Parts: sequence; C-alpha cells; structure tokens
Amino acid sequence: MKRLGLFLTLQLIATVVFGQLSLSGIVKDVKGEALSGANVILVNTFDRTSTGIGGEFKFTNLKQGKYTVQVTFVGYKNFMTELMLNNTLKLDVIMEPANVLTEEVLVSAARAGEKSPVAYTNIGKEDIKAANFGQDIPYMLNYTPSFVATSDAGNGVGYTNFRIRGTDPTGINVTINGIPMSDGESQSTYFVDIPDMAASTENIQIQRGVGNSTNGAAAFGATIDFQTSKLNPKAYANFNSSCGSFDTYRNNVAVGTGLLDDKFAFDASLSKINSLGFIDRASADLKSFYVSGGYFTTNTILKVIAFSGFEQTYQAWNGVPSVRLHNDLEGMEQYYTDGLYTAEQTQNMINSNSRTYNLYTYKNQVDHYQQDNYQLQFSHQFNTHLNLSGSVFCVYGRGYYEEYVTDQDYASYRLTYPVINGTAIDKTDMITRKWLDNVFSGTIFSLNYKKGKNTLAVGGGANIYDGQHYGRVIWAQVAGSADMDYEWYRSNGSKKDVNIYARYNFQLSQGLNATADLQYRNINYEINGIDGNLRNITQNHEYNFFNPKFGLFYSPGVHQDAYFSFSRGNHEPTHDNLTDANPTGKQPTFETLNDFELGYKYKSPNLMLGANYYYMHYNNQLILTGQINDVGNAIMTNAARSYRTGLEMMAGIKIFKQLNWNLNATISSNKIDNFTEYVEDWDNGGTKADQIGKTDLAFSPQLTANSVLSYKPWNKLEISILSYYVGKQYIDNTASNDRKLNAYFVNNLRFEYKLKQRLLRELKIKLLINNILNEQYESNAWVYSYLTNGKRNKMDGYFPQAGTNFLLSASIGF
Repeated sequence: MKRLGLFLTLQLIATVVFGQLSLSGIVKDVKGEALSGANVILVNTFDRTSTGIGGEFKFTNLKQGKYTVQVTFVGYKNFMTELMLNNTLKLDVIMEPANVLTEEVLVSAARAGEKSPVAYTNIGKEDIKAANFGQDIPYMLNYTPSFVATSDAGNGVGYTNFRIRGTDPTGINVTINGIPMSDGESQSTYFVDIPDMAASTENIQIQRGVGNSTNGAAAFGATIDFQTSKLNPKAYANFNSSCGSFDTYRNNVAVGTGLLDDKFAFDASLSKINSLGFIDRASADLKSFYVSGGYFTTNTILKVIAFSGFEQTYQAWNGVPSVRLHNDLEGMEQYYTDGLYTAEQTQNMINSNSRTYNLYTYKNQVDHYQQDNYQLQFSHQFNTHLNLSGSVFCVYGRGYYEEYVTDQDYASYRLTYPVINGTAIDKTDMITRKWLDNVFSGTIFSLNYKKGKNTLAVGGGANIYDGQHYGRVIWAQVAGSADMDYEWYRSNGSKKDVNIYARYNFQLSQGLNATADLQYRNINYEINGIDGNLRNITQNHEYNFFNPKFGLFYSPGVHQDAYFSFSRGNHEPTHDNLTDANPTGKQPTFETLNDFELGYKYKSPNLMLGANYYYMHYNNQLILTGQINDVGNAIMTNAARSYRTGLEMMAGIKIFKQLNWNLNATISSNKIDNFTEYVEDWDNGGTKADQIGKTDLAFSPQLTANSVLSYKPWNKLEISILSYYVGKQYIDNTASNDRKLNAYFVNNLRFEYKLKQRLLRELKIKLLINNILNEQYESNAWVYSYLTNGKRNKMDGYFPQAGTNFLLSASIGF
C-alpha cells in the first residue's frame, strides 16, 4: 500500500509539473444558442465534464499531445474532433441537429448524470461485449464497487445471485429501458429468465444506495437500469459462439437492417446457452430472442420491443452441507440420525464428491420457466428544452419446478387414504409441480425540461401484477383412486403499484448545483387462497410511501467533483414475508431506509481517484432470526434499528498508453443494534431465545475489492487480469465463526484478439480463464439450527464455486 500511495503521489506531481496546457471552449447549436449540460469527453482519458449555463467547458493541466474531443447532447449529432495540443487552445463547437432523435431520451429521467449527487457506475457497450461469454449478468457486473456475485451451479451459468452493499436482490430495483423488471411479489430479479440479455444491451447504470426516484420496487441497496440496443444506422450481422469447461456452449446471432428510408429500423437477436455446470447435475438449457422495430424522426421515436427467455435448470439450490465439504463422516451420519435425510440420501452424500455434491438425483428435478416481455416506447422532443417519453409494457411468465418427494402424507395433499387389501395407506412417494403463472403490466412516463440553470423531470408509472400459485401431483407411487395432475392448492396475489415523482436541479452558482427529488408511491396488495401447506394465507395490505431526496453537487475545480445527498426509501414486505408470518405472532411491516451519501472525485487525463462514504440507517429492516411459523417455515421479522456504513474507493490509472488499471474497494460495517436469535428446541418443543445484542448483518463482508489491469501490447491484442476479493461473511445474524463463509481472492485472465478482414467488419477471438490460481471457495450459503439431546446442531448448504476453468469465444461481424 505504501508503494501504491507513493506511485499515486508521483503521478499527481507529474501532472502538475508537466501538464501546463488547457483546452476550453463553448458548445452552441447552429442558431448560436449555448447548450447547457452537454457532455464533453476527452476520449481514452478519465477527463470528462459538462457545459455550464453559457455552454462553456474547460480542461486544464493537459500535456502536449494528440487528443480526441467528443461532445454529446440529446437531439444533436455527436461531435468528435481530433486535435494536436501544443498550446492553450479554445474550441468552438457547433452541434448539428440529429437526423433522428437519439434514444438516450428514453432512459434519461431514470439515469444519474454528470452533476447528480448519486454514487453510480456506467458500463458501456464495449465493456459488456468484452465480458459476455454466456455467463449470467451478475458475473459481468462483478467488478463494480460493493458488488458480490454467486452461482448455484458454480460456473456462472443458470441461477445466479448477487448483493450490492450486502443487500440482496429483494432490495435492488432492476429496470430495462426504465421499465420495472423486479418481480412484483418476490421483488427479486432472476436474470436466468432472460438469458443472454447482454447480447441486446447498449449500456448499464448501477446507482448504489437509494439513488434517483424511478419506477418499480424500492431501491434499498441499489438500482440497475439496462438500456437495450440503440439504433444502428447501418445494416449489420453478427455471429458469436462460445465453448468451455463443463460442456458450456453459447451461440448467438444478431442482425439489423440499419435505417431504412431514413425512418425505420429493425433488429433481432437469437441465443442458446447450454451447460452441465460445476455442481453435479446442475445443468442449464437456456434460450432467448430479442426483436425490435422502430420509427425514427428528428423529434419522435416510436419503438416496439419484444424479448423472451426460456430456462430449464436442474435444481442445485440446496447447496453442499458443511459436513460433506469437510469430510465429516460422523456429521453426515447425524443427518440420518436426526431425520434430516433418508438412509439412501445419507449414503449418496457420503459417496459423493465433497465439492460437487447435489442432494437431488431424480432425473427431472428441474426449474422450468418462460418469460415474455413486450414494450411499446414513445418519445417526442418538442424543442431543445422539453421532451416527453412514455412506455407501456407487459411481462408474461409461466412455469414450475418439479420435485420427487418421499413419504408424503395423503392428507397433506387433500387426498383420501387408498385402501389396499383392506389396509389404509397413509404415505407414499410423489412427484409434484409447483406452478407460477403471472402477468405484470403497466405504463411509465417522464416529462423532462432543461434550460439554463433549471432541470426538471416529472415522471411516474402504474402497474398491476397478477400471480397465480398452484400445485399439482403428477405421479404417486400408490395413487389409489386419485386422478393424476391433481391440484392440491391454489392462491392468487394481486398487486397494484402507482408512483409519481418530481426531480428539480438548480444551479445555485458557478460549480454548485442543488437537487430536490420527491416521490409518492401507493401499493395495494391482496392475497387469496391456500398455500402448499394448506394454510389459509388470505390477506390485504395497503402502503403509502413518501420518499424525499435532497442533494448538493459541487465542482471546486476543473478536475474535482464533490456531492452530498440524503435520501429516504420505503420498502414493502415480499410475498414470502407476508405468507410465512406466523398467524398468531407479530406481522411484518414495511422497512424504512435513511441514506446519507458523501462523495468526491478527482479526474485528469491519466488519473481518476474517487471516494464515497455512505451511512444507511434502517428502521424495521426485515431479517432472519431463526423463528419459524406453524408449519416449520423460516420467517423474517422486523429489527427495530440496523445500519450499513462504509467507504467506497475507486481509482483509474493510465500507467502508460498501453497499460490501464481500474480498481475499487469497499470497507464497511454492517450492524443490527439489538438482535435476539431463536433456535428451535426439538427436545422440549418451541424455540429457545438467545439475546445477542449488537451483531453483524449476514452476508455483509467488511471488505470487498475488485481490480481490472489491462495491457494492449498492440492495437489488435488486449490482455486483462481481473481480480476480486470478498472478505469473511456470516451466513446468519449471530456473527458466529461456526456459520460463516471464508474470505476468498479470485483471479481471472482474459485475452481479446481482433482481426480486420476485407470481407468482414470484425473478427474477434476471446479467451477467459477463470480462477487461474484454482482457489477453493464458497460464495453463498444458508443454515438452519436446532437443539437436540441438549446440543446445538445445524442443517446447512454451501455453494462451492468452480476451480480453474475456461471459456473460448469467437465473434464475426459483417
């Protein structure tokens, strides 16, 4: 660290001593009107800024040399010029109206901009393409601040999970083109349902913390917004193919017409991904398509988008028991003694590989789901200051997970006991399917005004979620007179969500901006019917949330930015929080987060340094305590007070022209002020309470760090070392070293080689070698504790990740 600090200091001294030139200018339209808020970038450097009220911009402390200046502004053609800087230079930029309205206007209301008092990260198309080998989206975002990804199958294909600042997906709002994607009931986003979405993604923005007001579920840890493929004015065709370890294959073809008759454009993409997975039988069969058609004029966009995904994954969500990981024979036998596993299951565990063991052996123990997404987008620019965007959408999902279950009581399925040879049979083996059939539809809008010192966005949305939950018995070893495909339970969840927000940004003085962002949200959620345990879960809830946000953004110098913000977010309980609650106990209520953010960034052509301090204080955060409901399901209860606080540090260094290093680290403390754990007492019935007091929040490492070191020995070849470190994590809220994930440090190596051909627009070969040091680690886990014979025992599951493995990819572009 001392050497790194000395190196950064020398970089700063060199910048001051040798960088004495400046580049300034004014950005105007063809009528001579100054354009305030235009983005000005020095390409291939860390330097970027936005124009002031008079359209002015300035870069200082530049070295002599060649620079490329890029200027962008909604409704205008991109301006780009290359210049040789030998002396201080002033540049007059005249922006010409675009032939067609640019699609950034469709997502601009939800996105943080250059002067937003928000902690955010942008990921561009080239970075997305470089990272896309067919692994799930979280593995492409794994090198952003405070981000931790994990995979059920162990190789990033199929079901994945992620956390940002320790918050799981139920507290992370995901939108595509500003349209909410988080499931209305679980409030999670399952990227496996939209496989290879990266192939049709233009850019991604992650806002950490509460962030801007947007549509969809409340952001308790972050917001992730995807913008799908923008207009490509030229016709194209691309073919991408990957293969690698664990019989992993990805094939994708994408085509586009370009702009036809200067008004119309059509794009399509088709993908298929298969993998056997690192874990035994953790296979994935994934298919997806994306199609869009658009009508474009200088001031209007009308675009229709349809994308769909199908996934069939073999269930690997049970994990590997710690006794199997540690080759603890006595502990494995205890699983049978305590009735956790059957004799056959216990023997199978004993005979299995300690890192790839999977409880399930039934050949069709699968999750089978299809999700169709439809979006109609409209945007109109009335003039250079005012535009309106809106979308209507519909998401239709349907599918099931199938299970082989043993020794099931007929009464638990509302079936009569069959009588064979005069003897009533009370239990049998069964195959069941639990179905979810859901429709999520709605509309969003935003009206955006920008002139001089003022920027105003007024937006909102309304949506309805309808989810049908039901279960069917499709086979029984002893069926008796029961009809197969018999439905034993059904419930319905209906959720209506309306929100409206107004965000106003005002320039108080040169370099100082203030932002006020106010949102009102109303949710009505009604549940009717019975669940799989035949419990009546009928209930109705209504929530009214007011979410204010205020911030200041200050530029003390050309190369420096600072901001402070306060934001409040309110978050309703999920479907499981409500239905798993003990009917005779305390019912879950909504959570409230007060989020304070303080950030600073220094940027010059060859150096970027940033830091963001956050303090996130929760009232009534929903946490696991070990409590169970009347049928033994774990329930979540509200903790009165808890918090997350941390320092996110980012750096980017151009060590020399061919060598770039981007890195970030987060140091955090994540606590519950007063925690009581409950452990089920199998000896005496009920639960035993343990007053622990102040403790660590589960799955919240004190240190995470990521690094991407890229070297270009020549233009055609790029070599990158990609590293991430995740510190120790506890898997429950007791801070017990008996129930934790060990820290891990993983290094990947990526090669990218480009060939130019006369007949081909592009030919690219990529190789990704994951976990080059063959680190053995687990990235996720769960645990259930119980008392028996006066001793505390546990049933748990850890998720081992693959050792050294590879993915090889070829891309051809016409």
